[in-house]
Amino acid sequence: MILIVSSNRNLARIWAKHLERQGNAVMVRTSASNAVDYARMNVIEVVVLDLMLEKCSAFSVADYISYRHPHARVVFVTRTSFFSDGSLFRHVPNTAAIVQEDTPPSDLAEIVAYHGRAC
Repeated sequence: MILIVSSNRNLARIWAKHLERQGNAVMVRTSASNAVDYARMNVIEVVVLDLMLEKCSAFSVADYISYRHPHARVVFVTRTSFFSDGSLFRHVPNTAAIVQEDTPPSDLAEIVAYHGRAC
């Protein structure tokens, strides 16, 4: 299962459609609390996580995923260059990739597919 967590519903739907075309099961959540609730009851392989979630912290989701699903890979999506130094890999142990929000959805789908196979 691939979990997409993003405050931008439209972008999350686009990502989900590309991932579903590859035959993946995808769930979209728009808040940290909804994402954690979903992860509590389901097996997660990859999380596509908007680093700049509105009204909540992406780190709370990443931390819960690290604890509950230690083998799940997290692909962070950002629209800033704040973590471009790679420090996110030190803060979140199951970080697989950090990509820009404007990454083509087909490229994001390939990144997710690659890391999903590594689970």
